[in-house]
Amino acid sequence: MELITAPLQTAAIWLAGHPMAGVWYTAVVRVLFPVLAVLILFRAVRSLLRIPRTPETWGQLSLPNGSPLLLTHWENIIGRGKTADVYLNYPSISRQHAALCRGEDGVWRVYDLGSKGGTMVNGIAAEGAVSVQMGDTITLGGVPLVFLPQTVAEREETEQRRLAERPAAMWPSFLWLTVFQVLTCIQLVIAAGTEVSIWVPLSFFGLTAVMWLYAVILRCTRCVGFEMETIAFFLSTLSLAVTASSAPSSLPKQLAAIVLGLMLFLTLGLFLRDLSRVRKSRWCMAGAAIGLLAVTLVLGQAKYGAVNWISIGGLSFQPSEIAKICYIFAGAATLERLFHKRNLTMFILLTGICIGLLGLMSDFGTAAIFFVTFLVIAYLRSGDWATLTLICGGAVFGAGIIVTFKPYILSRFASWGHAWEAASTTGYQQTRTMSAAASGGLFGMGGGNGWLHRIPAADTDLVFGMLCEEWGLLIAVLAVLSIVTLAIFTVRACRVGRSSYYIIAACAAGSLLVFQTCLNVFGSVDLLPLTGVTFPFVSNGGSAMMSAWGLLAFLKAADTRENASFAIQRKPQRRLREEIRRMVEEPQDPFGEEEEAGHEED
Repeated sequence: MELITAPLQTAAIWLAGHPMAGVWYTAVVRVLFPVLAVLILFRAVRSLLRIPRTPETWGQLSLPNGSPLLLTHWENIIGRGKTADVYLNYPSISRQHAALCRGEDGVWRVYDLGSKGGTMVNGIAAEGAVSVQMGDTITLGGVPLVFLPQTVAEREETEQRRLAERPAAMWPSFLWLTVFQVLTCIQLVIAAGTEVSIWVPLSFFGLTAVMWLYAVILRCTRCVGFEMETIAFFLSTLSLAVTASSAPSSLPKQLAAIVLGLMLFLTLGLFLRDLSRVRKSRWCMAGAAIGLLAVTLVLGQAKYGAVNWISIGGLSFQPSEIAKICYIFAGAATLERLFHKRNLTMFILLTGICIGLLGLMSDFGTAAIFFVTFLVIAYLRSGDWATLTLICGGAVFGAGIIVTFKPYILSRFASWGHAWEAASTTGYQQTRTMSAAASGGLFGMGGGNGWLHRIPAADTDLVFGMLCEEWGLLIAVLAVLSIVTLAIFTVRACRVGRSSYYIIAACAAGSLLVFQTCLNVFGSVDLLPLTGVTFPFVSNGGSAMMSAWGLLAFLKAADTRENASFAIQRKPQRRLREEIRRMVEEPQDPFGEEEEAGHEED
């Protein structure tokens, strides 16, 4: 510590004797920071949004005329409907006739979806799940389809196109982000003066070291896509900057939360590799979501009007943040689960319990987040607008009952839309936030030079105002656009997703991040009620930081670009080509069990 403390104090004393040096430094870097932010994010955003997505191909169905129909998912709906994964325009085929699904063991199974024309495999009527092998004939409504692998040439052509879509190298962005972190650390040291905490340089050095260590280790495992992590590390850097301005003593905790969140991100991503393991764990995750909220209700302490904090040994923890991850994990479903009628029943029950517990905790911001996430998952699982409309009506009715029996709840939203009329009472936080944001202008006042951090919850619920004040409107908007970029990428990636589980979980996590960001940003400037939710990755708070990294794992698992996701295990290309060639060319049994086993790995 002495090796750092002594030079730090010497620098602080020198700056105190030469105040203009600090003034000039701040004047320069406050304009430089938005430029660096653009350089950091440009490659990541461009790589996530502009590259076309060539779908993976797992096999094909050959029509009677020999035309191939490619299977681009693990779970494929076959039918006459325009939304079917495999479209067959035959009058004898139902809109959703059958499903052809690949299991984790590499075995394909066909399911009849209550079609009128029926489904047969090799002339035998399919009842329930029927295993199919390469070379089998699947007859749908009298239309025979031969289940075949891709030819070697077709497979190699697809792989070449996918290799051309490899993610952009993120080393330049990491280098610019390192410069951003160093300059930010110096700015915060200058702003703190002689009262600078040793944890300011230590925290930023720790974040830089963790960032590069993560990139090097995953690069050694052949992973090449770090766009999401680049965005997350950039936002986490802003989080450390906000924490250094408002609560320097919390910097060690915030850095630890980033590290733990990164570990949760890796662990959850690796766990999501095995869908069969995921299916077995869904009930445990549902129980964990309910348990975390129930324990909080019993043991939690009130903070800002909501009983959502548990304090142990001087450390505060918000279990509802981790419950978000468990809730999405339990709510997402594979296509096989969606075949069952009333597949939403247990999920609706889980949602009702979670939102009920949050209501008893008076945590209405998190309850709103859970409800919006429920709507996204429920729509993706059922597509039934009538059911969702009925549920929304019931939610409005339930909210009306709560307000009737607890009228004091309305007082929290009394200043919404006219905060300036209650600037000294219920609109105090919002009016101070808007004033501070306006004073920051485009480039901000410089990290550590603001005054909003003296307002309660400035670095959590009002953190968008702190970004605008100290870092400027440009960086604050870039932070919001970073979250929006993640959501847009999720929508694009889900078009070529392997399984409905990954698609539903990623869309739910992306929607949650966007909705939570909207509540934080618009609530702090009085466009929405101030609900007390955090800005993902940016707000000061350990449990919120861990939750944001955990949710990012669902988005990472939906990424099917070549070697872009540690959540997808791949074989070396040479071995994959050899297996495909053997499966196609061996004359004695081209569609046998040995070849099927060779095709099971992706």
